[in-house]
Formats: sequence, C-alpha cells, structure tokens
Amino acid sequence: MSNPSDTAEVIKQYDQEDIIQPYKGDPQLGNLSTPINDSPLVRAFINNLPAYRKGLTPFMRGLEIGMAHGYFLVGPEVVIGPLRESAHGTNLSGLITSIYIAVSACLGISIFAITTFQGNPKGAYSSYSKDQLRPLRNREEWSQLNGGIFVGAMGGAIFAYFLLENFDSLDAILRGAVNAS
Repeated sequence: MSNPSDTAEVIKQYDQEDIIQPYKGDPQLGNLSTPINDSPLVRAFINNLPAYRKGLTPFMRGLEIGMAHGYFLVGPEVVIGPLRESAHGTNLSGLITSIYIAVSACLGISIFAITTFQGNPKGAYSSYSKDQLRPLRNREEWSQLNGGIFVGAMGGAIFAYFLLENFDSLDAILRGAVNAS
C-alpha cells in the first residue's frame, strides 16, 4: 500500500501539470479553463464582439449583431432553397426567409426579457449579477438590444437582396473599372 503523503504529492503534481483547470480556480463556477476558451487571443476576440465590447449602447450592440445576421441569412436560402432554379424567386425567397427568421428571433428575445425581469429577480441576469460577460441587466436594455437587432437585420437583409438583384450591373461596373484599357 502506498504512503498517503506520496499520493498527495502525485495529485499536487498532476494538478499543476494539467492544462485544463477550473475557471478562476473555482470548480463550482461550472466552467473549465482550457487553452481554447481561456487563452489571451480568444479572450481578446470575444471581448471585441459587439455583445461584450465596452462603450456600446444596447441599441448599437443589437444594430451591429442584426446587420451581420440579416446579411448572411439571405445566403443559404439563395444557394440551397427550394426556389434556387427560378429567375427572381431565389433572391426574394432569401429576403423573406431572413426577415422571418429575424422577426422570430426578436420575438424570442422579447419573451426572454419579459419573463426574466418580472418583479426584478435576483437571478443570474439581473442587475445584481457581477458577471462581466452579461452587459445587459434589465428589461429596458434587452428591449433596446432587440430593437437594434430588428432594424439591423432588416437593413442587412435588404442590402444583401439589393446586391443579389443588381449583381450583373455591379459586376459590369467593377469589370469596367478594373479593365479600363
């Protein structure tokens, strides 16, 4: 049988050499600190996302998130949608689908904000939370974020639709500008 002090020494060495540790040294936080999710590069990337960037109002966060998602939601419907073989139905169905998805997401955010902040709960999302990765702490901020997402998603989807509908003209303009010989 081994000596208990030897076992404690092996456990101590293992804990020091293990690259996966509890987040902030506290196993009760329910998160693991790995080289993937806790490296300085990943932390800098996440802190630069609009949801966590300092100095943005909730509406501006939502606007930036909505523009990106509204713009890119048109693509899958255009490429693999059921109307991809039609002349003009492809781009219009992409626009309609992206608007539908954005409105559904905004409805979900509204339901979340209304149900989470009834009676000012002292839960994880409330103003009492000290978590830095939760910048939105009350119903009004979530509503502003929701409005920004809606406006941004509509603008991004319409912009993508405009580019797709006028692709031939834009291509001719760019080819003429490049091949101006």
